[in-house]
Amino acid sequence: MNRIVLPGQRSGSVRIPASKSQAHRLLICAALGEGQTEIRCDGISADIAATMACLNALGAKIACEGERITVEPIGAVPNGLCELPCGESGSTLRFLLPLCGALGAEAVFLMQGRLPERPLAPLDAVLREQGMTIRQEGGRLCCSGRLTPGDYSLPGNVSSQYISGLLMALPLLEGESRLQVTGPVASAGYIAMTEDALNLAELGFEKDGWRYRIPGHQRSCLPTSLSVEGDWSNAAFFLAAGALSDRGVRVCGMNPASSQGDRAVLEILRRFGADISVEKERIDTRRGALCAVDIDAEPIPDLIPVLSVVAACAEGETHIRNAGRLRLKESDRLQSTAALLTALGGDVTEGEDSLTIRGRRSLNGGTVDSFGDHRIAMAAAVAACLCTEPVTVLGGECVRKSYPRFWDDWEGLHL
Repeated sequence: MNRIVLPGQRSGSVRIPASKSQAHRLLICAALGEGQTEIRCDGISADIAATMACLNALGAKIACEGERITVEPIGAVPNGLCELPCGESGSTLRFLLPLCGALGAEAVFLMQGRLPERPLAPLDAVLREQGMTIRQEGGRLCCSGRLTPGDYSLPGNVSSQYISGLLMALPLLEGESRLQVTGPVASAGYIAMTEDALNLAELGFEKDGWRYRIPGHQRSCLPTSLSVEGDWSNAAFFLAAGALSDRGVRVCGMNPASSQGDRAVLEILRRFGADISVEKERIDTRRGALCAVDIDAEPIPDLIPVLSVVAACAEGETHIRNAGRLRLKESDRLQSTAALLTALGGDVTEGEDSLTIRGRRSLNGGTVDSFGDHRIAMAAAVAACLCTEPVTVLGGECVRKSYPRFWDDWEGLHL
């Protein structure tokens, strides 16, 4: 499905759907509990649906009616092979692979899109050392065996999802485990989100620096009813649109004290020169005198496509560094972000792990390939705010992965 986005600044207000990052974690904790949990989740993306489907395959009973998700926890893992349809969701795969080992499940993850090509090392090697058998056959990742308690170690600069997956699985083991995160830690905010979920679920752990001690024989104990907070990764597109608008955009439904790492979008937009005000769950962004900035992509890889759009009209030369991990997303996001800006008349240079963007007063418009990547498609819509001609987004349906109602919300803004 191709989308034609009219050029020009946007204004208005939007309520952002629930955080898929928090929803994954709460669903998993609820499925590992002892009683029913009701989770209110505004917007069920394809990735959230994948986690629900996989947990159901492992023995949970999860039903969804509108915004209301009811979770009956896993009692016993079904006998025989469990087929886990994780789709294109890297979070689902990386969170649930250690969980399968903790439960002793024999399972096959059914992967789609680029997910079979995305790395699992060194998580897979660590899980094998601790008792699991893992093999990949194209789009099928087969696992069996039961994890043993003991000493685990993972580097912190590969994927925070590896660490989060172990933090949620290790409390289920028969004895105490220790997890050491080595080296520099990327995306620490996402690990903090997992720690928040564990604390909410009353799953005990001790943390000394980046060393965890995790007792075994634990069961989750979430509140019987809770809500998922708004998604800062998705809010970023509308906040950026506001930063390109003289009249501004209001974003509602956000938690300004959230542990979500992409809350950093506020500080970065301020550095660009945007006018931002925060009042409770409401954020107003408006255009200021935008100037180039330097951006470290390592803790915020999902923000880079839309921040690159802002950079395309910021006076001066914006440098985005430490961005190598973007090549391993739903698309090669360094290449696809550069292609987006180039297609619309922007001035961008792609490096091995960097982007350099030279700001212009406006972009031309034209046709942008989404590369099947939800964040590229949404960034292309924001880029239309800078354009003199319409923007055609090829494959715009890919937004279903994280933000199914994005196009409706976008069209709800005023030109």
